[in-house]
Amino acid sequence: MTVAVPNSSGRVVVITGASSGIGLATAYAFAEQGARLVLSARGETALRRAETQCLARGASGALVVPADVTDEDAVDAVGARAVETFGRVDVWVHSAAVVAYGRFEDVPSAVWRRVVDTNLHGTANVARTALRHFRSREKGTLVLLGSLLGEIATPFMSSYVTSKWGVRGLARVLSIETRAHRDIHVCVVSPGGVNTPVYRQAATYAGRHGSPPPPVDQPEKVARAIVRLADHPRARVGVGAGNAVARLGFTILPVAFDLLVTPMMRVFGLGRTSVPDTEGNVFEPVEDGDAVHGPWGRLGLPTK
Repeated sequence: MTVAVPNSSGRVVVITGASSGIGLATAYAFAEQGARLVLSARGETALRRAETQCLARGASGALVVPADVTDEDAVDAVGARAVETFGRVDVWVHSAAVVAYGRFEDVPSAVWRRVVDTNLHGTANVARTALRHFRSREKGTLVLLGSLLGEIATPFMSSYVTSKWGVRGLARVLSIETRAHRDIHVCVVSPGGVNTPVYRQAATYAGRHGSPPPPVDQPEKVARAIVRLADHPRARVGVGAGNAVARLGFTILPVAFDLLVTPMMRVFGLGRTSVPDTEGNVFEPVEDGDAVHGPWGRLGLPTK
């Protein structure tokens, strides 16, 4: 049962991609501050689980609004329900994303396109809705989940890399276009490897599932960075001990980077077990696999 508390003093936070991984960890973190939450993702069953946990953790209100971010009208409906129920939107966190593994020409064009649609066009849909609400109040913070792979390039993840580079560019444009509004902020959080279920839920045409490259952070670390941005907005925040080294190699030593990145990706970015080709959760949610954590430890090795 959805619990809504319109008169609560807690800030109103919309989270798209709230059913799993970083989005779910972020929902828990805001819940512990007493926020009023609007939880959105494609799968209602997983969202209901998230709602129950958020209320147990101290959220002063919770609203579940299933939506696919590739559907602009559905995203608009998320914002409308948030305002109807809680009166406003203070923070919108967008973490919804899907992944496909495989060489560019091995990934079916429909899968490739859907990844870009979800990650980039979905981000644009969310930004359009969120900024419309923020401009009406002259206040609000939009936090977009980027990636280290929006700053470097790796093989076997072409659609994801392309989409996250696009998210980074879009966020920069939005930051410029909102400069005149001192209380409207557009922020990007770019993590490296994170222990979430996304790698095994991803589509794969590489013969193996994906795996987070070490050093692997827990999603709670990224969630804490997101919550800090709600209080102290910054345009760009990186999360990950190895991010700076990867960026440096990509920009300063491109020949060496390009030589080494493929064998490193085979060792650290793909699992060890052979698996058949699968669309994963690219087109439809796989709610049984939704959770905060995946099975990986700090060094990128499965712990279970």
